[in-house]
Amino acid sequence: METVFGLMLMLIAVCHGVETSCDGRQDGARCYGALGGAVDLQLMDASEIKRFQWKKGGTLILQWKNNQIMSNIIENRSLFIPSNGTFRINNLSRNDSGEYKLVIFDSNGTETGQRTLQMLIQAPVSSVQLVSECSSQGHMKVSCSSEGGDSPQYSWTLDGHTLTDSELLFRNNETNIIVLRQNVSGRLTCSVRNHVSNLSKQLLWDQPVAADCGFIFINCTSNGTHISEWVFKENNTLCVEPTTTTTTTTTGPHSTVGKETESNHSSTNNNQTNSDPPWYIKQLPIVAGVLSALVICLIVGIAVICTQRKKTKNNAEEDDQELTYADINIVQQRGRRAEQRAMEEEVEYGQVKISTRPRQSEPVMDDTVYAQVRKAR
Repeated sequence: METVFGLMLMLIAVCHGVETSCDGRQDGARCYGALGGAVDLQLMDASEIKRFQWKKGGTLILQWKNNQIMSNIIENRSLFIPSNGTFRINNLSRNDSGEYKLVIFDSNGTETGQRTLQMLIQAPVSSVQLVSECSSQGHMKVSCSSEGGDSPQYSWTLDGHTLTDSELLFRNNETNIIVLRQNVSGRLTCSVRNHVSNLSKQLLWDQPVAADCGFIFINCTSNGTHISEWVFKENNTLCVEPTTTTTTTTTGPHSTVGKETESNHSSTNNNQTNSDPPWYIKQLPIVAGVLSALVICLIVGIAVICTQRKKTKNNAEEDDQELTYADINIVQQRGRRAEQRAMEEEVEYGQVKISTRPRQSEPVMDDTVYAQVRKAR
């Protein structure tokens, strides 16, 4: 039977959401229940269960006698567990708030004692909102608010610990607004609670809140004066020294001289910037590489030209030699004597010359040398 009662209690708790418990065995106990939720009230020890009445004002709520429930006017949303003297009420409403009285009797019906219990029903907190806002000085203003919830109480922590004076610049408990100092970073948590609920929400800063507001921290020496403070980055004119290489920009009738740089955190950084080598020194490796490429291209070109000329010369030497032949004509001397027609022919051969010349793209006609034959008289 107890197992069945326990299971029923678990099912009721699931159905009604927020549940609370209260020990009402002490006279004057103060108990809280969540609006729309459930509350477990331990009214007595099991050994005392003989006979009792539980009333609210003049209304009898629950009557127990002879180990059984004699009456229960809220039976549809309540459950009594005799083994431990717990009375569970579900679906709580505002009307359930008030003072309750437990009257205990012995087996003869004689009253042996009574106790009172004050029960308050509160609406649980339903949600929490955090809103952050930067101030003009780089501080972070954070407000915390909640929806629902009767008599909410607010608390703040940073990385799990309560905010200290070194982290907190200002706090207003009435409006639940705090102002964090510029150097604060970490996980900020706002918790909202009442007697029946507890919710929280967090904001995380990986860097100081002033940095999120557009501020930078200046820590340097300028004109013999040490400067250590947060300044707005866009308006920063502290600890900014021009480098040896400057650029001039002319706009209208005025010109300004300066350099693009991120705001410096110390004068040492400026000195390192001024010692950078000139731009033409940085370009020397590039110039050397270009010149090396040009020299290599020139050497390759000369080698190609020489090889081509050598091939041309060899081809010219291998050309076929052209011969000039002598065309020999025999001219007979017309004589006065007919019998001498069978004269001996004297043949004079022309000299054959061989001329060697380069091959031409067009065919060249052979030159013929004719020899003149003379007959001796």
